[in-house]
Amino acid sequence: MSCALCSVRKEKRFCPAVHGRICPQCCGEQREVTLNCPTQCPYLQQARQHEGPRRLEDIPAEDLFPAIEISEQFLQDREPLIVGISHTIAKLFRSDSNLTDREVIGALANMARSYQMLVGSGLVYQEVLPGLAQQAITDVLRQLLQEFRELEQEHIGYSTLKDGEVLTALVFTLRLAHMHTSGRPRSRQFVDFLRDHFLDPQPSLATTDEPSRRIIFP
Repeated sequence: MSCALCSVRKEKRFCPAVHGRICPQCCGEQREVTLNCPTQCPYLQQARQHEGPRRLEDIPAEDLFPAIEISEQFLQDREPLIVGISHTIAKLFRSDSNLTDREVIGALANMARSYQMLVGSGLVYQEVLPGLAQQAITDVLRQLLQEFRELEQEHIGYSTLKDGEVLTALVFTLRLAHMHTSGRPRSRQFVDFLRDHFLDPQPSLATTDEPSRRIIFP
């Protein structure tokens, strides 16, 4: 039997993305490129274990907002916010399994640029997003930030969250995304990472004075 993709080489493995058998070469070349690979695929899991996390040094600096410094003290102080961002994205992925790392990264970068301009010049700037998925991510994250500020207001009488801190939290999550994605067009490695680490029952943001979950440091 020949490969269901190339029709040239001999098929040797079952591909759940095409519901047929394909050759190892097509599997390696088309994985998360043209193939919509499910997380449960053993060949995808093997590839992820072999590749490991990407190094930030190998990613274009302009994609990482290098001017933003992230201290361990910030991560400790704003852990509930960062965990909330991660949990929110993971929850969105649970309701839309077609969500890709590329869409998450695009939405985070867009929000980070908006907050960078807001912090630097006071101007409110939002780019036109290229798709509904990025818009959905942006919408749920903005709702999270609003709820976070409202809960602070309710419990301590005022909101302590600064726009610069939101920017830093977004950049931290963005850098984490770049590390944990394969970089292929249909990769879901980062959203799978968030699902595995942050989709437990989420403590209420009202308990912002208590530790929530330990952040997975890059």
